Amino acid sequence: MPGGRRSAIAAGFAALAFVPLVAHLADQPFYLDLFTRVMVFAIAALSLDLILGYGGLVSFGHAAYLGLGSYSVGILDHYGITNGFLQFGTAIGVSAAAALVIGAISLRTSGVSFVMITLAFAQMLYFLFISLNLYGGDDGMSIAAHSNFGPVDLADPAILYYFVLAILALFFWGAARLVESRFGMVLRGAKSNARRMTAVGFPVYRYRLAAFVISAAMCGTAGALLANQLLFVSPEIMQWARSGEIIIMVILGGIGTLVGAVVGAFCFVMLEHELSALTEHWLVILGPLLILVVLFAKRGVAGLFERERSAARG
Repeated sequence: MPGGRRSAIAAGFAALAFVPLVAHLADQPFYLDLFTRVMVFAIAALSLDLILGYGGLVSFGHAAYLGLGSYSVGILDHYGITNGFLQFGTAIGVSAAAALVIGAISLRTSGVSFVMITLAFAQMLYFLFISLNLYGGDDGMSIAAHSNFGPVDLADPAILYYFVLAILALFFWGAARLVESRFGMVLRGAKSNARRMTAVGFPVYRYRLAAFVISAAMCGTAGALLANQLLFVSPEIMQWARSGEIIIMVILGGIGTLVGAVVGAFCFVMLEHELSALTEHWLVILGPLLILVVLFAKRGVAGLFERERSAARG
């Protein structure tokens, strides 16, 4: 990663670290909650970009793992289990196990078939949780307490914020190392030409399945964080529309750029917040904006900033 880009990323994370202080000084605690939501969805978008941007796998069921992570926290809390390590471990494990089964089947197809199979599995899970009346069914379920990490009190909004920021930074660093490793090289090579990579001797299916499972585990962690922020979980979080929103975040920020996933989540959540205050039909405004990004900024919003920096150097 070039030094200039590394410095820009460090500056971005440093700016996020000052949000609680700014929100306190401005007496606007709402922005602390808003930026926590931004970072939670940045983790979800980052997880999808790992397989979409670098592996060429268009998963239209990624919200299923977001929901599984949330329900892992909610269901354990329902039975009085609030240990954070157990809750988050379960969220990661359940999401990864589901992805292992779904990926093992879906990755035997490609193109539109892959998209539709991931969507079908996600909808199956969505309707499954709607039918679970013990856990609230369609109405969802409230969560009595935040995950218990001992001295780390997630009931404090500022501590929850920094907890989410730390996980985002950790996942960003891990994803960056992953895509630059031999594993990432194979993944990108398979995106360009899977048959040629197979002919060379790389087990493309196994690499893609491993990436699919890692991506789901990351998204499941985002779901566990979202459950802690909202103290509520419902099947709505697993709807296909939510998967579409995560894809929009990746496209908006820039496919195949880890920074783009974070920038895209920021842009989407902020646009949702501002436009929904103007009209309930805010997606009618977002649609044309997304079309303009796709037509004139193929590397997304993050790509525009890189272009400006290059022009400034020139």
